[in-house]
Amino acid sequence: MNLKENATKNWKDYLMVGVGSIITAGSINIFLVPYKIAPGGVSGIATVLYYVSNGKLPVGTTMLALNIPLFLLGMRFIGKKFVLKTLFGTVLLSVIIDLTEPFTNTFVKNFLGESGSLINSQDILLYALFGGFLMGVGLGFVFRSGATTGGTDLAARIVTHFFPVLTMGETLLLIDTSVIILAAVAFKSFQLGLYAIVTLFISSKVIDAILEGVNFAKAVFIISDLSDQIAAKILIDLDRGVTALDGTGMYTGNKKKVLLCILNRGQMPMLKNIVKDVDRNAFIILADIREVLGEGFKTYE
Repeated sequence: MNLKENATKNWKDYLMVGVGSIITAGSINIFLVPYKIAPGGVSGIATVLYYVSNGKLPVGTTMLALNIPLFLLGMRFIGKKFVLKTLFGTVLLSVIIDLTEPFTNTFVKNFLGESGSLINSQDILLYALFGGFLMGVGLGFVFRSGATTGGTDLAARIVTHFFPVLTMGETLLLIDTSVIILAAVAFKSFQLGLYAIVTLFISSKVIDAILEGVNFAKAVFIISDLSDQIAAKILIDLDRGVTALDGTGMYTGNKKKVLLCILNRGQMPMLKNIVKDVDRNAFIILADIREVLGEGFKTYE
């Protein structure tokens, strides 16, 4: 990658961090903090402190203050490569949360109902769902750019540095669960803890979808004595490539060709009909594929 391409990529990465931070701030200010939904992480701790202090500790400022020691430890024990983009994302998110709070508070009061008013469980569930979705979209953009917004992912890296027996996933789950329990105790509401779990689950799934792709495809393995005929019809009728793998039936010891083909979901009925017409005794094994890069599918970025 030449200097110009590298500069363009960095510019796009920082732009994506900015957009992701704005979306994440919106989810926190509009759907989560007003209704005491604290889905783990630094934002969850900041939400608890905001209410415990009767609003004297702004959420954004508190998040930034909590992240400072994490950054110092991260630079010392993990390395400095991640620092610039992550620092940018962390500071930007904290600033946007505090700057937009007056506007989002007005929006919440006028359109969603005051946080102190009586709101039924269905309403809060909707806020938990939409808050989790928007947070997942925002953080997905940030993570895809190679940055983070600090918080539990940074804390998890530090913990696994000292305790390598723990995986990143286990550490993140432990930290987020602890924060949710803290919020449930502070707000004296088991129900709010459950809503926070819903938000955390939705956001994690959306993040995965953004990072790994949503263009699902199917990987098909076909085991048949008539594999050549099946492959020929797939090549012609479906216009899809087929790869033959060498296989051995362990019961009979016979050599067989195992066909591997990647298809769009809409082509599955046609493939099943092709195999059925050629060999009703064939085995078909289907597997979900998250993302496919190459000819006929998604192009390389």
